[in-house]
Amino acid sequence: MTVPFSLTPLLQYIEQQHEPICAYYYDLDYLAQRARWISESLPQRVHFYYAIKANSDTPVLTTLAPHVHGFEVASLGEIHKARQASSGTPIAFGGPGKTQVELQGAIEADVELYHVESELQLVRLNALATKSGKVVKVLLRVNPRFDLPDATLQMAGKPTQFGIDQDRICDVLDSLPAYSHIRCVGFHFHALSNNLDARSHLLLVQSYVEVARSWQRAYGLNIEVLNIGGGIGINYTPGGAQFDWPYYCQEVERYLDSGDFDFPLAMECGRFVTATMGCYVTEVTDIKVNHGENFAILRGGNHHFRLPSSWQHNHPFQVVPVEQWSWPCPRPGVSQQEITLCGELCTPKDVLAKQVTVDQLRVGDLVLFDKAGAYGWHISHHDFLSHPHPHRVYLHDNHLCQIDSVIAGTN
Repeated sequence: MTVPFSLTPLLQYIEQQHEPICAYYYDLDYLAQRARWISESLPQRVHFYYAIKANSDTPVLTTLAPHVHGFEVASLGEIHKARQASSGTPIAFGGPGKTQVELQGAIEADVELYHVESELQLVRLNALATKSGKVVKVLLRVNPRFDLPDATLQMAGKPTQFGIDQDRICDVLDSLPAYSHIRCVGFHFHALSNNLDARSHLLLVQSYVEVARSWQRAYGLNIEVLNIGGGIGINYTPGGAQFDWPYYCQEVERYLDSGDFDFPLAMECGRFVTATMGCYVTEVTDIKVNHGENFAILRGGNHHFRLPSSWQHNHPFQVVPVEQWSWPCPRPGVSQQEITLCGELCTPKDVLAKQVTVDQLRVGDLVLFDKAGAYGWHISHHDFLSHPHPHRVYLHDNHLCQIDSVIAGTN
């Protein structure tokens, strides 16, 4: 397993530390290159939004702002983060639980699009928009009734809290004239997460378009945009095939050029953008044998990096050997054996990889978890047991820096 960016700056930084190592490392130069590749591969009629729930750090958003059409957010806090990073980048506001306070804050922040998930959200948004004297643009988020491809996580196509049941959309469309300060400009579908098959995803997009066109014809709608959601995944299996982005973009362009519809599409991806730009590195603080199985205890765990236990997978990793050993005892370690990589929390669920074979692993070595730039730190329960937070280190313009200060040059 290899990461797609240089680890040299990170290792130089680690050499300067005196406490057990625990850090996130994000390569913003690599991220900018990846964002350009993603955006430039798409047809011009596809607006690409970054879903900031995947990683909402300000340096990440600032890096992405020049390369995306907009930011997709799911809370007022995320709206504030997006505006802090870029005052002019368009914002699309999703999420099933928008409160009055959040909707009011979104209006004040000049949010461009609202993904409306219920009739009550329409009522609230219209009342607040009327009071503010603004007409706001909305997309109706649909929970579809048709079959969906396999993916790690399914958020629609079955009973969930997301969107408006497809069978209820016609009633909502009939009610739109009653909302004087709402302008419905299209529909929003976001039904699944982490789909790895480009062909099945293309079929899903075609299903979205066909349903939207049926409503367009029936109601004479002027659809300004159809948001086809995200759901494009990252394969965390070492050596596993990744989503075929060039093929997908090529076929979307061919579909757009077919002339079957004239409205643009929008996408909102998070994991696909940022997962590969970062890693999570921790130090092995102990190795022991219990009931005949080997266990490595790490300085860190799922309070920092919850993704492996959340998705119940063995996260890909590599061992970075550290030769220094200063304790007055033999150095614990294993060679060519299975071992479970555990965190420091007081729960047996704090596992990042279970019974994986390693060539060699010793106390004091580093374990580097790959593809940790999305849904790692940002979905974790940071303060459980009040352990110190990991450092977050960024590489930008060939300088290694933490959030606030430059640490060292990397010439």
